[in-house]
Amino acid sequence: MQVTEIFHSIQGESTWAGQPCVFVRLTGCPLRCSWCDTDYAFGGGAEQPIDAIIDAVRSYECPLVEVTGGEPLAQPDCTSLLSRLCDDPLTVLLETSGALDTANVDPRVRIILDIKCPGSGMTDRMHWPNVERLRSSDEAKFVIKDRGDYDWAKATVTRFGIDRRCTVLFSPVFGALDPRRLAEWVLADRLPVRYQLQLHKLIWTPDMRGV
Repeated sequence: MQVTEIFHSIQGESTWAGQPCVFVRLTGCPLRCSWCDTDYAFGGGAEQPIDAIIDAVRSYECPLVEVTGGEPLAQPDCTSLLSRLCDDPLTVLLETSGALDTANVDPRVRIILDIKCPGSGMTDRMHWPNVERLRSSDEAKFVIKDRGDYDWAKATVTRFGIDRRCTVLFSPVFGALDPRRLAEWVLADRLPVRYQLQLHKLIWTPDMRGV
């Protein structure tokens, strides 16, 4: 598998925010979101066998691991890696764009599905059946750039009943939308969502790799 980095940090997003976590960042992504903050993972990296990845994860002695990218499911062996991590056993999170089918992901994996708002420029790449198979152990994330994104996200949550399927996360695009403004919109509309900031960018320098 092509791996950009494996590192130990504080989980910055989702309901797991604040917990120590090992991150496996796989290389490659078929999307080009306008606000992407990990474009360094589009190419390069180093080829590693799954056994070596598992050994690296184990070395941190941390029970929580997230496989992310790029878009991790763009690599066919990602599903095998996820299953191996679950077998270890670890609590395994998958951060995925929603553009690639999640049907073959091991049911033990907790999926964090990044539903692409119009501001990303990638809404038309969404594979919508992924939303319909979300479970209570999964989470749906909306990264919001402006009021148009917010209104679209709100309508999408209602359309699919996502708040009845799983936890819904709303977060502002870092540096593009005032976090206070998004919080005010959520409160005004009494939305059944969890507001979040990218905690890792508040702890570490925003443009650092491996955090």
